Amino acid sequence: MKKILLSFCFIVGVKQLIAQQRPYFTQYILNNFLVNPAVAGIDNYTDIKMSHRLQWVGLQDAPVTTYFTVNAPLHKRDYDVDRDNPTTVHPRGVNPMLGLDDYQPPDPHSGIGFTVLNDKTGPLNRFAAYGTYAYHMNISSKTNLSLGISAGINQMSLDASKLNFGNNSNTDPSVATSKSSTLDKINPDVSAGLWIYSRDYFIGLAAQQIIADKLYFSDYSNQSPLIETKGKLVPHIYAQAGYKMRLNEELSLLPSVMVRYVNPLPISFDINAKLQYQESMWVGASYRHKDGFAAMLGVNLNYSINLGYSYDLTTSALNTVSKGTHEIVVGFLLGNKYDDYSPRNAW
Repeated sequence: MKKILLSFCFIVGVKQLIAQQRPYFTQYILNNFLVNPAVAGIDNYTDIKMSHRLQWVGLQDAPVTTYFTVNAPLHKRDYDVDRDNPTTVHPRGVNPMLGLDDYQPPDPHSGIGFTVLNDKTGPLNRFAAYGTYAYHMNISSKTNLSLGISAGINQMSLDASKLNFGNNSNTDPSVATSKSSTLDKINPDVSAGLWIYSRDYFIGLAAQQIIADKLYFSDYSNQSPLIETKGKLVPHIYAQAGYKMRLNEELSLLPSVMVRYVNPLPISFDINAKLQYQESMWVGASYRHKDGFAAMLGVNLNYSINLGYSYDLTTSALNTVSKGTHEIVVGFLLGNKYDDYSPRNAW
């Protein structure tokens, strides 16, 4: 019965596709580039992130999402070697954030990036690949503004052999005219964003899937015009903001919020908090409106490698069949000349 119900939901999703079409991530606060292309090249090294997410463990054919991102400035900037780096790990008892009093925003520069993502849910699979360009400029002595754009492809695949219609011998019109068990649809994928950042805060606005293209898996030339089975890719709007708070000489708190809008769904939001110790380890918590809670923890092993893990517990009806969601993020900082254990400008 579960398989039949899930199959029905998947086919409805293919027909309508008016709900959330992008995968959820819990630890996007470790990789805001994943949400906003304007973040590309924000720090003075090549930032590589890899993640694997198992959503709703225990539920058959639940979403599994994997991504790889890389972003870097086009040209490395030369900092004053005599100036203390505010994010380099200091001796015990000294919070690197105290050095942010001498914070200087980066000079105007360009950044580039690349993203590969695969999101599989039952018979549906989404593969996306796109490149990114961003430009960072000074708007005050302590604040920068960056603008970014991403462009690539979005491939939606449907494995019709995995669909289960129960005892109904009729096939769904979405796949009725197909001649293959695996159906593919490739659409252009364009995103854009802006990002304002300074010593203590950031504000971001991004639009993903800007091109509202049609999405369908069959030839409709021989179907009745009364049968409307075409889906549509709709834009996703994300607004973000965060603030750095110094609690004492060893602890800093980074609260942030994300608001998302996908027409015609109601506006939803996340509230996050990240508590850091000596910039070498951190714990965090997140609340997603009307969906659930998440706990996070991470460690910066050295100035080149960092790890993050999160566990989500949903408060929706899925909680009766799901054992939660696991997500792991592995990061590599290449060319980190100044040994930053945590980003100077990213969060």
